[in-house]
Amino acid sequence: MTEQREILTWELFGTATRELAERIAADDYRPDLILSIARGGLFAAGALGYALNVKNLHVMNVEFYTGVNERLDLPVMLPPVPNVVDLAGAKVLVADDVADTGATLKLVRDFCEDHVAEVRCAVVYEKPHSTVKCDYVWRYTDRWINFPWSSLPPVVDAPEAVLEA
Repeated sequence: MTEQREILTWELFGTATRELAERIAADDYRPDLILSIARGGLFAAGALGYALNVKNLHVMNVEFYTGVNERLDLPVMLPPVPNVVDLAGAKVLVADDVADTGATLKLVRDFCEDHVAEVRCAVVYEKPHSTVKCDYVWRYTDRWINFPWSSLPPVVDAPEAVLEA
């Protein structure tokens, strides 16, 4: 028996991020900046930035997943870490593709909380077991998700340094 999966196409991703932006706007939340969680959150942050007319986009690189259902014990922030001076007093929207366990979003949200005026989270998908309940969610699912940016294998092999780490 084949495991059922959520299949997100590029076209459906466009619909998802537009609807997510409409929910954020309807809530009268106007972020000063969008903080994307790399890598999957980069796509959501870019689309939300255009739809919400926010040009100030930042990136936080967090490593947690190492494969399908394979994770590190704890998420790890990778450099460069955003400078808290750049976030000070801002209304921040944290964007990611999925809130699975919630550990990555919690790490980023907690990093922001002491430095910003307000932090809210937006994701395309949220899973029921996520420890972080996001402010804005397009869909809820307990299935594995095939995202259009990661469904196909890379066209090049990973650099040696990454393979040894």
